[in-house]
Amino acid sequence: MFVLLMQFLWQIIDKLVGKGLEWDIIAEFMFYVSATLVPMALPLAILLASIMSFGNMGENYELIAMKAAGISLQKIMRPLVILVLFIGLGAFYFSNYVMPVALLKMNTLLYDIKQQNPEFILKEGVFTSDLDGFSIKVGTIDKETGVIYNLMIYDHSDNNGNTQVTLADSGIIVTSADKSFMDLTLFSGIRFEEVKADKYKDRDKHKSQKIKFKLYKTTIALSGNELQRSDEDQLGKSYRMLNLKQLARQKDTLENTLSKEKKMLAHRMSNKHYFRKENKASRKDTNRKSIINAHTWSSDSLYQQLDIRDKLTTVSNALSYSRKSKNYISRNISTQTNQKKWIQKHENEWHRKFTLPFACVIFFFIGAPLGAIIRKGGLGMPVIVSVLFFITYYIISMTGERAARELVISPFWGMWLSSILVLPLGIVLTYKATTDSGLLNTESYMNFIKKFKLSNIFQKKALKKNTH
Repeated sequence: MFVLLMQFLWQIIDKLVGKGLEWDIIAEFMFYVSATLVPMALPLAILLASIMSFGNMGENYELIAMKAAGISLQKIMRPLVILVLFIGLGAFYFSNYVMPVALLKMNTLLYDIKQQNPEFILKEGVFTSDLDGFSIKVGTIDKETGVIYNLMIYDHSDNNGNTQVTLADSGIIVTSADKSFMDLTLFSGIRFEEVKADKYKDRDKHKSQKIKFKLYKTTIALSGNELQRSDEDQLGKSYRMLNLKQLARQKDTLENTLSKEKKMLAHRMSNKHYFRKENKASRKDTNRKSIINAHTWSSDSLYQQLDIRDKLTTVSNALSYSRKSKNYISRNISTQTNQKKWIQKHENEWHRKFTLPFACVIFFFIGAPLGAIIRKGGLGMPVIVSVLFFITYYIISMTGERAARELVISPFWGMWLSSILVLPLGIVLTYKATTDSGLLNTESYMNFIKKFKLSNIFQKKALKKNTH
């Protein structure tokens, strides 16, 4: 959990730095993030714990002692199997009820942090626009006394541009404890201010005034520095923040909407694009006699009655109508494809509620027999083996989920592909551990290689004797 949490924080560290957040806000955010990382951390933890437990027992010859006493590996694993089944059941309830709420609160809090104004920080030789309505540039900052030298302040708080510019040799900026206002004290400077001209009399003139000062004090309000909490209902419609019932209800609503749009598209195409009525204003007197009984003629016959100019016009109009119909269909197909992908995401999330507890059980049946076979405890070999297995599982899971999200395969196969591929491995390892197979025993492989080499030597000697 710690490693996964650090990885997540490095991804969003730029959104947290310089916000002036209190420790309780950061702790709350970390708590919500930790809850959302449980689906990734729990299967890996079970895999690592099972390999370490049975690896230690195998390394200390405890498994051999129990087997010598007539206790099979299945009987040794039985209490842990019951424990893992309870953990899987708890993981299902956690995935269905707790994680959607944690995701909602985490995303809402992250959105509020992003919207918060950054903490006012001055940097030497750089304009700082973190303060609303002001742009401030400083030359140097004495870190011991806090005195700032060579200040340049642009005041555009009245939304009329940079109408006020203040230059000062030195100054002191003090922010209140609650960060609601800032006291600004400047020494030996000049203030340039543009005077608003009369709208009619002096509209072509630009008046300004220059004020020299030895001491200038002012207070600037710091609005928006407190974290403003948003309504969670605004972000609570995402598919990842819904439980099974809500996902099923939302999916039915989206499918009904898509079905209505398909029917509406077919109705519009048949009424406006496939069949078109003749515009009465475009009829010509010379052709009226020939088309009086048009309903008894075929379209080819009517087309042959037209002169060459009308034929070209008819073909041009037909091409134009066809292109418009094609563009209209393409736009609607693109919209419907996006809606199908959105429905697919809801189905993927529905299956995800069940893949988490199933992964916990599978990883136990991989880790326990694997630990009994390799007979290595501690944090060395178990960590390497468990991480390799988990990375393989995670890559297959992400590939299947992406394929399902892009409508390549069904949501069932996309979400269960990794579990289906890993399940036979758990069965094989359990069987090999039960039969005391040397699947991962290097000595057995070395003996096999030595026997293979010896057989080749004997075959070569036999061939030499036959040739002689």
